[in-house]
Amino acid sequence: MTGVQEQFEIKFRLPDGTDIGPNRYAAASTVATLKETIIAQWPKGSVRPRTPFRTLQISLSTDKEKGPKTVNDLKLINAGKILENNKTLSECKSPICDFSGMTTMHVVVRAPTSAKQSEKRAAKKAKDVRCGCAIM
Repeated sequence: MTGVQEQFEIKFRLPDGTDIGPNRYAAASTVATLKETIIAQWPKGSVRPRTPFRTLQISLSTDKEKGPKTVNDLKLINAGKILENNKTLSECKSPICDFSGMTTMHVVVRAPTSAKQSEKRAAKKAKDVRCGCAIM
């Protein structure tokens, strides 16, 4: 073993088209670690995602207060695959994406849901579950 750890140069493309990075990451870095880096470097200020469809455009404010707060608020996409939090970069390598040169990963932010919306969904699910037993 040579003691030199493989490094990957990665930049992250945000929903508004701006980038974070590029930075170098060790092959043993997990996807969750990358997401924590993205959250820490999330840009301040208001940005709107670019889309050709005005009706589908969602107002996405990326202020520190309104941006992603946890790794579960983000998804990283590389070579068409959503990367799992517990995988390392070396485990994410594939014939399509071998991380040679600089790699761009796309960042998708999950739309924030309020606690009230979550409670409504849970209440609706509880109402939908009904017993189908018949006593004869």
